[in-house]
Amino acid sequence: MKTTTDIGRAAEDCACRYLQRRGLRLLERNYHCRQGEIDLIMRDAGTTVFVEVRYRKSGRFGSGAETVDARKQHKLVASAAHYLQQHKQAANQPCRFDVISLTPGALHGDRSDEVEWISNAFGAGV
Repeated sequence: MKTTTDIGRAAEDCACRYLQRRGLRLLERNYHCRQGEIDLIMRDAGTTVFVEVRYRKSGRFGSGAETVDARKQHKLVASAAHYLQQHKQAANQPCRFDVISLTPGALHGDRSDEVEWISNAFGAGV
């Protein structure tokens, strides 16, 4: 039986592969700071992309993307601001926040039809 940590890691792996196949380049995984954590930090052309990965066993209570509420957005923005302070070269480029929502089919066979990618999911001034 897999733990929630194992499932979370598999979801992040799947999301990372999905985005890399679409031309994004991984900069960092699981960026931790006092403000929170960012699952994936990627580069899309000249844009720094902060990616929140959400996995849902079932859509019964909504999609994973719907769980990125105002409180989570605030934590992501604060964590991204911290990252940009630490990485000055990224601070001079545009950035955006994406959400990847996965269902079980995405993890079992890496089916891209089970992946919802919301690019520029919410605006923020970082």
